[in-house]
Amino acid sequence: HLEFPDQTFPLAHMQAEFLTAFKRQASKPSKLQRDVAAALSRIGWNHAFEFVTREGLSLDMAQPETMTAIEVDGPTHYLKSKEKQGIENGRTKFKSRLLRRLGWTVIHIPYFEWHLLIDAAAQDSYVRSKI
Repeated sequence: HLEFPDQTFPLAHMQAEFLTAFKRQASKPSKLQRDVAAALSRIGWNHAFEFVTREGLSLDMAQPETMTAIEVDGPTHYLKSKEKQGIENGRTKFKSRLLRRLGWTVIHIPYFEWHLLIDAAAQDSYVRSKI
């Protein structure tokens, strides 16, 4: 839980309502997310899919009991650059930093690495090396 003792938030009294509304939104996991979740299941890594933390942060996959998050990062998580691939954008960096501050271990699965994996065995080996 993050504390901001010197800050006043004008809508703080509505926090519970905002969180409830956010959690009601239907998530639309991508094929990439579903494929990563399947690989995690195949190697026996039990996880919650589309998990929402008590602070309202949405995680692609998580083991809440170990506070381990898997974030599957598609193209929108990166800056567009002709020179260099894989530069995370500010939103992705901020979310990871916030999760770590809250005590989570964050593991990223970049789309450009995942797409190089040719079969389920390669995917399983990859996720095993990441966790």
